Order: sequence, then structure tokens, then C-alpha cells
Amino acid sequence: MTNKANMPWEERHEGCSDVMWRYSQNPVIGRYDIPSSNSIFNSAVVPFEDGFAGVFRCDNKAVQMNIFAGFSKDGINWEINHEPIEMVAGNTEMIESDYKYDPRVCWIEDRYWITWCNGYHGPTIGIAYTFDFKTFHQCENAFLPFNRNGVLFPEKIDGKYAMLSRPSDNGHTPFGDIYISYSPDMKYWGEHRCVMKVADFTDSAWQCTKIGAGSVPIRTEEGWLMFYHGVINTCNGFRYSMGAALLDLENPDKVLYRSKPYLLAPAAPYELAGDVPNVVFPCAALTEDNKVAVYYGAADTVVGMAFGYVDEIIDFLKKNSL
Repeated sequence: MTNKANMPWEERHEGCSDVMWRYSQNPVIGRYDIPSSNSIFNSAVVPFEDGFAGVFRCDNKAVQMNIFAGFSKDGINWEINHEPIEMVAGNTEMIESDYKYDPRVCWIEDRYWITWCNGYHGPTIGIAYTFDFKTFHQCENAFLPFNRNGVLFPEKIDGKYAMLSRPSDNGHTPFGDIYISYSPDMKYWGEHRCVMKVADFTDSAWQCTKIGAGSVPIRTEEGWLMFYHGVINTCNGFRYSMGAALLDLENPDKVLYRSKPYLLAPAAPYELAGDVPNVVFPCAALTEDNKVAVYYGAADTVVGMAFGYVDEIIDFLKKNSL
């Protein structure tokens, strides 16, 4: 995978001492950016050709959940297709789906893999691949219902594909830990291991109800850097914030460091108000040298972007780990 475009970037704002900071022009994608949409959020972006491509969650005005392809020259200004992705058969003829939402996109070896929450008798993890973001080949669902937040690693671990996920239920899940599973062929998944559990309320309450993997893990010299969401159930409902963890490169079910304080929590107006208030939900991260840009869903309504330096984030994890 080669890319000639520069990653979106904005330096830390004057007077800001936070480890990560919001893009001053957020949101980068509005709720009505295609004619049919009620909201566009929880979407995934990757470098592609001389720019960027993405898979976007667009709920229409009937609030039917589906995923759409889109393209950008700069990672900020997007042209999202007006029609949802139509899948063709990949490694299975069973491509039934009642809904699709919260996609992630990952380049592995020779193609782009897409995972999403797929409606098949309840939520599970759908998988597809594409070479051009025009034709998408749907594969077998990874797991039985109920599961969400399927996130692939960008390279094989000990010769096998690896995926993080969060077993759940059929509703607004009031629990959830992060697991890892392995596959020899992107069809049959096993060797399920627990990676991270929710934090104790007295230690780190922002992530005491449920957690879920966010962006595709980033390989660093010190481990896999993974952004994730954590949830607390407040008297005003669920509140979603963003943290990060560093996982062992060879055994990613081993957590080396994990943020005790959050990195980003709902504070901006577009995070506090929307279809689902108080949500910061990371789904993608772009890296360039030491810089990282994280795309996140805000209030289940729009897409925001936040920036940081990889070495500063890792240093923060080391000094503020659970």
C-alpha cells in the first residue's frame, strides 16, 4: 500500500496541554453530507492511491443503518457515495444482512479488509474485502451473535489473522470486555483470549461499564498502540470516552500499559449534543512518522478528528497506567 498524500494534521493549539487535541474545524463530516442521511458517524478511513478512502456509517432518514464508500484527496473533505455498498459473495454465498454499522478498515498484505457490526439474527462481526473500494466481497461472519467492535490487526500474528472484538447482547449492552481471536483463513475463528476487562469503578470510572476496540492497532517499537472506547453508566445514561492501550507485539493478549485517565471525553458541543449525547467513539487512525490523527464518531451524529504524537501518547500511558 503506497500513498502520496499527506495525513491531515493540525498542531497543538496555543495554551493546550492535553496529550490529544481536537481539530479546530470539527466536525469533518456533517450529519447531512449525503442527501439520504440522518447522521454520518463511527466511520473508518485509510490511505488509498493519491489520497484516502473510507467506509462510513450513514443512517438514513428512516434510521436504517448501512455502510457507504467515500473518497478524499486530503482526509478532510469527503465525497461519500449516495448509495450503500452492495456486497458480492466472497468466501461464502451467505451474505444476508439486516443492517450494517460501525465499520473499520484494515490493509493486510494485498487488500483492504472491512469489518462491521452485521445484523444476522442479532449483531455479529461482518467481514469483507476490497481492492478498489468499488467492489466489496463479503465473507463469512466471524462469530455467532452477539458481538460488536471487530477490529483486525494490520498484519498476521504468528502466521494467523488476528481480530479484537467485544462479546455483547442484542440491546444497549450494559457490559463488555475486549477479546482477541485468531484465524488461518479469515473464515474460521478460534483461540479466543481475553485481552482487557472493564476497570473498577474506584480506579477509572470512565471505563467501568464496558470497553471496545476502536482503531486498527498501530505497530510501534514498544508495542501495538490501540485506541479504544470506554463507557460509564451515569444518571444521564451512557457516556463514551476514548483511551489507549499498548499491547505486546508478539502476544497481543498481553496488555503492557493502559490509560487510567481518558485521552478524550465528550466536551465539545457536537460531542455533547446529538442523536446520542455524550459520545466519543474512535474508529480509525492515520499515522505519519510520529503523528497520529484519530477519526471518531461524535454523539452518534457526526465525525470528528483529534491529533497527537505517538511518543507522547505512549509516554502518557507509561506514566498513567492502570
